Amino acid sequence: MRMHDTSRPARPAGGRGVGLGLALLSAFAFGGSGPAAKPLIEAGLDPLHVTWLRVAGAALVTLPLAWRYRALLRRRPGLLAGFGLLAVAGVQACYFAAISRIPVGVALLIEYLAPALVLGWVRFVQRRPVTRAAALGVVLAVGGLACVVEVWAGLRFDLLGLVLALGAACCQVGYFVLSDHGTDGGGHAGEHGARTGEEVPDPLGVIAYGLLAGALVLTVVTRPWRMEWSVLAADARMDGAPVPALLLLGWIVLVTTVAAYLTGVVAVRRLSPQVAGVVACLEAVIATVLAWFLLGEHLSTPQLLGGAVVLAGALIAQSSAPARAAAEPVAAGPGTAAGAPPATGAGPSGTAGETGVAAGTPRT
Repeated sequence: MRMHDTSRPARPAGGRGVGLGLALLSAFAFGGSGPAAKPLIEAGLDPLHVTWLRVAGAALVTLPLAWRYRALLRRRPGLLAGFGLLAVAGVQACYFAAISRIPVGVALLIEYLAPALVLGWVRFVQRRPVTRAAALGVVLAVGGLACVVEVWAGLRFDLLGLVLALGAACCQVGYFVLSDHGTDGGGHAGEHGARTGEEVPDPLGVIAYGLLAGALVLTVVTRPWRMEWSVLAADARMDGAPVPALLLLGWIVLVTTVAAYLTGVVAVRRLSPQVAGVVACLEAVIATVLAWFLLGEHLSTPQLLGGAVVLAGALIAQSSAPARAAAEPVAAGPGTAAGAPPATGAGPSGTAGETGVAAGTPRT
């Protein structure tokens, strides 16, 4: 969840326009991962192998950041492991496996159940209050999702694909919970830092080590030496048109992962977490539109309307965070977008929140 950090410096003056532009760029980049990955999967690569290629490639690119923030290995090993296992490996693996069986837009919209699941955890497990607006947002998101999957038609989509997409949402929830309890003292970032003298970790370092941890885990799980490497030397088909597989892979690694995370981090430092989170909701729209034009995945009118309701619910939940007293956090709508990394700083599917810990919702 996005917790306010009173210890952070003021945002750069005049940087709101730049921040908004970077947030839109980040949402576009994250939204382009599914439409680029699906042709590789259809060409013969296992979804887990595509996930490994994405995460391992991004980890190599961000190695300089990992070296710069190497002190994090000693100070926050639990946070780094949690980010790698859940926000990186878990979310990406479940998402790519899901889009191999169901449309990209549907898979991403299902991840927007993460706010509902987080609020359920907060309300019934932690027994903390939630705002009425956040609850309303959850109800809208769940109702819209019922339209997206067309429950009246007996779940016309592949059941395993729906379960995998829900697994991506659950990985986001796990990271939200981990962040709330293991990064900044459960929402008292400013007070915690003042109380312990411990510096809040830079989100760039968390992202870099999260990618490294995720790559190590995925290497063991996916055994990439068994991958069909020949697929990368040939063309993949994008709605019938040939596209070099290496070009798609380069897009996935450099644009939809490295550039997406870094622009998201910079954007949230120039915007409020609520504004950045609302912009991140456009990720699902962008992914659906790109899948429509690039992959020929057309959604019905009820599904499009349901998607709009899901996004409206996510927006309401995201923007409902109330002002808090310094001594007692009140749970409200968590950030969305899947995706993805997220983080308590800023989802999973990307952006850093005000605690500066990681990237909102783990992004996809």
